[in-house]
Amino acid sequence: MLDNNEKREVENTITVRKSFLGAGLACVLAAAAFFSGVQVGSGALTDTPLQAGLFSFWSSQSTTPASTADLTEFWKVWNLLDAKFVSSSSTVRVSDTEKIEGAISGLVRSYGDPYTVFLPPKDSNMFEEDISGNFGGVGMEVGLRNELITVITPLPNSPAAKAGIVAKDILIKIDGTSTEGMDVDEAVRLIRGEIKSVVKLSIYREGESGLLEIPITRETITIPTTEIKEKDGVFVISLYSFNAISETKMNEALDAYVKSGAQKLVLDLRGNPGGFLQSAVAIASRFLPTGLPVVSEKFGGTIADETYRSSGKTLGDHIPKEMVVLIDGGSASASEILGGALQDHKVATLMGAQSYGKGSVQELVDLKNGSSLKVTVARWFTPNGVNISKAGLTPDIFVERTPQQVIDGVDTQLDAAVKWLNGDKNVGTTTPPKSISQ
Repeated sequence: MLDNNEKREVENTITVRKSFLGAGLACVLAAAAFFSGVQVGSGALTDTPLQAGLFSFWSSQSTTPASTADLTEFWKVWNLLDAKFVSSSSTVRVSDTEKIEGAISGLVRSYGDPYTVFLPPKDSNMFEEDISGNFGGVGMEVGLRNELITVITPLPNSPAAKAGIVAKDILIKIDGTSTEGMDVDEAVRLIRGEIKSVVKLSIYREGESGLLEIPITRETITIPTTEIKEKDGVFVISLYSFNAISETKMNEALDAYVKSGAQKLVLDLRGNPGGFLQSAVAIASRFLPTGLPVVSEKFGGTIADETYRSSGKTLGDHIPKEMVVLIDGGSASASEILGGALQDHKVATLMGAQSYGKGSVQELVDLKNGSSLKVTVARWFTPNGVNISKAGLTPDIFVERTPQQVIDGVDTQLDAAVKWLNGDKNVGTTTPPKSISQ
């Protein structure tokens, strides 16, 4: 049971927030460029496939004031703090640089978008390390929603998965440090560390009577791209990420499907946090005729919206007679683009649980002194106009999978998909269950 201190900690952190999962993705990974499809580059944008992912990078910036806002109160507060604030230590003084960075961070947070983030030099350098993979991690994606640092998904066979971490676990403490009020970048920084070192996570999991104390040894993470298998006459392709080789690996998996002679396919996108937009469009093109819309990218202001369409490089006569796409709360970004396109065009039945809801496009602007601004510039919509950012994808058939079933290796969602394709339509429900953990 929770002691009184733990109860207060959980109450302060949870405060009746039952809507789990974050609205800001962050990697706690290693040895892979895997953060929402980023391909790092400090120069101008290029047309190369690897650098035209979900983020674009450039170094130019305007110094012309864009607003005539009255900053009188800002400077008044600045001067009042200088004159009146008494630190707990006589040797600690907040520098002008730190105050400016704090003011910019507050400005960015006022937009209320967890993907629009100011990265001071220290955090900007960490972001570049995240996507180059030069650090130790535990192999899970974490995010922020309703101010809770929450697990989106542990990667297959990762230290986090082996330690029993499951999607929707809430991080209350990291090595004894409370996560109350913590942003994702800070949480990632605490979870990361030297390979073979241990990080202890204090976890709140719905249904448990007390906090779970879970130690995890950091490792270099190897991220799989695809896995294939057959189950009761149904071919199953698990796609774990949309990275630079996903299209090639998916084509190899589809070749194996064709050679198997199977006519029923499960495409498993559970726990896939996304990646390159181009990969999602290319994979959708294996199932959709030429010209059909895959996703629309809607910008604000005067920038014209853009619709990405199928190239029509389909499987031809080998397109599955019946197909199920599995999604869950860890399916985000490019996973939602692909799943939404196949659902809207009635190529596949969407099954599992509500997806994550990461449907926005960011650009990373390099600023002076090594800092940067990651800013949302567009939103994604499915062919039928579903705003992915708003609530994610809604399955045609909901199937529950509890955290304990995940830990025990019981896969109710895949079992339901196979039964559905083999003619048993009495699986799941068309309305959301009261509690879905995956």
